[in-house]
Amino acid sequence: MEESKIRIRCINNGNYYDVAKGTTLSEFSKEVCTMLPDTDDERYRKGVPASNCEATVPVLAALVDHQLKELDFRLMMPHEVEFIGYNHPDGRRTYIRSLCFVLQKAVRDLFPDKTLVIDYSLPSGLYCEIREREKTVYGTAEAQATSEDGRPVIHPLNMQDLSAIRTRMHEIVKEDLPLEKRKLTSEEAIHIFEENGQPVKARLVESLGRYTFSVYFIIDRTIYGPEEIADTFYGPLVPSTGYLGCFAISGFKDGFCLQYPMEGKTARIEPMKKQSKIAATLKRHSDWCTIIGVKGIGTLNRAIQNGEAINLINMAEARHERDYAEIADRIFQQKDKTRIVFIAGPSSSGKTSTSLRLAIQCKVLGLTPKVIELDNYFVNRDKTPLDENGDYDFESLHAMDLDLLNSQLNDLLSGKTVEIPKYSFKLGRREDTGTRMKLEETDILIMEGIHALNPEMTSAVDDSHIFRVYASALTSLSIDENNNISTSDNRLLRRMVRDNRVRGITPEDTILRWHSVRRGENRNIFPFQENADAEFNSALIFELPMLKYYAEPLLRRIPSSSPAFSEATRLLKFLDYIIALSPDEISAIPPTSIMREFIGGQTL
Repeated sequence: MEESKIRIRCINNGNYYDVAKGTTLSEFSKEVCTMLPDTDDERYRKGVPASNCEATVPVLAALVDHQLKELDFRLMMPHEVEFIGYNHPDGRRTYIRSLCFVLQKAVRDLFPDKTLVIDYSLPSGLYCEIREREKTVYGTAEAQATSEDGRPVIHPLNMQDLSAIRTRMHEIVKEDLPLEKRKLTSEEAIHIFEENGQPVKARLVESLGRYTFSVYFIIDRTIYGPEEIADTFYGPLVPSTGYLGCFAISGFKDGFCLQYPMEGKTARIEPMKKQSKIAATLKRHSDWCTIIGVKGIGTLNRAIQNGEAINLINMAEARHERDYAEIADRIFQQKDKTRIVFIAGPSSSGKTSTSLRLAIQCKVLGLTPKVIELDNYFVNRDKTPLDENGDYDFESLHAMDLDLLNSQLNDLLSGKTVEIPKYSFKLGRREDTGTRMKLEETDILIMEGIHALNPEMTSAVDDSHIFRVYASALTSLSIDENNNISTSDNRLLRRMVRDNRVRGITPEDTILRWHSVRRGENRNIFPFQENADAEFNSALIFELPMLKYYAEPLLRRIPSSSPAFSEATRLLKFLDYIIALSPDEISAIPPTSIMREFIGGQTL
C-alpha cells in the first residue's frame, strides 16, 4: 500500500478500503455508502442492507472508532468508520441540531431585533418562543427583556408569522447553505453572542474559562440579513442546510412547536400529540428557573462559582415539598370518593421516592396510605406474552393478571378483605402469602407501575375512585437559548449512577440497555401521560452539577473499543459544560431528597 494511502474498514458493509490520506468522510461516503436503510435501530444493527429496505436516508455523520464526527472530518490514519443517518440516535440528534440552526437563521432574518429561545422538549418536538430583547453593550450582564415578575417578555405570533418562518426555513434549505465550524477566542465568541442578544450563551462561554470556543456559522450570500449567523452546539452538524428538508412549524401556546421526522419514517413528520399537561409542567419549571435567576447552564455555573449551591439546593427541595403537599391536598379533598392513587413514570423518574414522599404528606393530612406493588399481579411465566423476537415481554400490559387486579380493587373499594398476592420472579409464579388487606375509613391505596396511567389496566374499576400521578424528570433548564437539555439524558445519568451503586451494573451496560428501555417507555408510558390528574416534576435545578460529580468518572472508564463509547463521549461533552458540586455541597442534600434514591443516603 502506498504511503499516501491508509486502510479504512467500513462497518456498514464490512469491507476494507485503501483511502488517500486526508480524505474527508463526505468524500469517502460517496465511494462506499451514500444511503442507509430507513428503519429502526434494532433492524439496522442486524445488518439489513439499504437495498432491501422500502426507503433509505442520506448519511448525516459518522462514527470513527466509536467517536461521532462531522462529514468534513479528514481521515489521516487507519480507522473503523460507521456512517449513520436518521436511523441512528446520533444521526437524529445531528439532524435536529442542524434544523435548530436553520430555525435560528430564519427567525433572525425575519425578526432581527428579537431572540429565539428553544425552551424544552415536547412529545411532538421542541417548544420555541420568540422573545423581546434590549440593546446591549459588550460586557453587560444581561440582554433579554423581562417583565416585572422576572418572566421573559414573549413576542406574540400570528398565523402569518408562523407561515413566514416556515417559508423562510424552506428557502434556507433550498439554498443549501454551507455550515462551517471555526475556533474563536472566548472573548470573540462572547462578543458575538451578546451582540446577537444571547446573554445566556455568552455567560456559559464566560463561566467555562476557556481560551478558545467552537462556533458554527451558516454561510449566506443572499439578500437576507447578515452574511453569516453564528451559534454553538454540543455535537456535530450536517454539512449544509440542503440535508434538512423535512420539518414542520405548528403554533402552540405562546410560541410554536418545531417538529421533525419520525423515527424509522423520515418522510413523515412527528405528529402533534396531546401535550397540554406536560407542556404546562415544563413551562412552570422554566418560569421558576428564570424567576430565581438561573436562565441556563452558564448562570447555574456562575451561581455555583459564587458559593450559592447550597442555597439552590434548599430552594429546589422546598419547591418539591410544596409540590408534594399540593398533590396530597388534592387527594385529601377527594377522600370521600378517591381511594386509590396510581403513580407512573419513565425509568429513573424517581417514582419510588415520589410514592414515599406523597405518602408522608397524606399522613400529615390524616390519611393512612397502604402500598400494593403492581409487580405482584404478574401472570405466571407460562402465560406471559412474547415479543416479536419470541422473548418474554414483561412490559406488556397483558403480562399482568388484569382480572385478578380489577377483582381485588373492586372488593377493597366495597369494604371486603382480600389476600394480596406475592410474585416470585425466581419461580415465575404467584405464591400465597396470607397477607390480608381491608380498606378502613382513612385508608388510601398507593400503587406504582409502568401501566398505572393506562385506563385499560383498571377497565372494570370505577374511574372516579382513582387519582393518577405522572412523575418524571421534566427539566426545562437549558444549556443556553438554543440548546435545550434532553430529559432522557437527565434520566440516563440518574440510572447510570444508581445502577452502578446499587445493582453493580456497569455504565457501559446501562448505556447499551437504554435503547430498549426507551422503546418500552414510548410504547407503555408516554402515550398515556396526559391521563394524569396531577404531574410531579422530579427534576431539581442542582442535579446535573451533582450527577456530574458521580457520572463523569464512570463514563471515563468506558474503553474506546466499546460500542457504548460514542454515547459516553457525547455525555462527557455535555457534562463538560457544567461545573460539578463539591462533596461538601452534596452533603447538604437532605436525606429525604429524591436525589438520594440515586446517590444513596436516603432515609425515607
